[in-house]
Order: sequence, then C-alpha cells, then structure tokens
Amino acid sequence: MAEADLHGKVEQALAELRPALAMDGGDVELVEVKDGVVRVRLMGACSGCPMAAMTLVGFVEDRLKSQIPGIRCVESV
Repeated sequence: MAEADLHGKVEQALAELRPALAMDGGDVELVEVKDGVVRVRLMGACSGCPMAAMTLVGFVEDRLKSQIPGIRCVESV
C-alpha cells in the first residue's frame, strides 16, 4: 500500500478513536507514517498521563493494526 494511502487510512482510524480519548480529556495527532511505523503525538490529558504507554499500545496500536494491514507498530513522539 502506498504511503499516502496508508496515511489517509491511519488518519481515518484515528478520527474514530478520538471520541474515546476525548472522554478522558486526551487527543492524538498523526505525525508520520513510514515503513509501517506510525508516529503519533499524544495530547491533552494523555500527554502527561501515567497510563499513556498503555493507551498507546493497548488501544491505539491494537486498533490500527487490526484495521489496517501493513502497520507494524505505533510510536509516541
């Protein structure tokens, strides 16, 4: 899948996750998609939350991997 297509699919999937993050005062911003690695910035309450790593892997990464073939991992920047 082309990087541009992958970027669009990731952005769409993140848009679906945002309401759940917003319920706890957080948000996520897509920074980059390259070689199957998605780089995001956790914002709002998520940026300083001690559970941010669990949210990133257990929620954001799991959802993206299950919805979009080719996603290898999600990293916070």
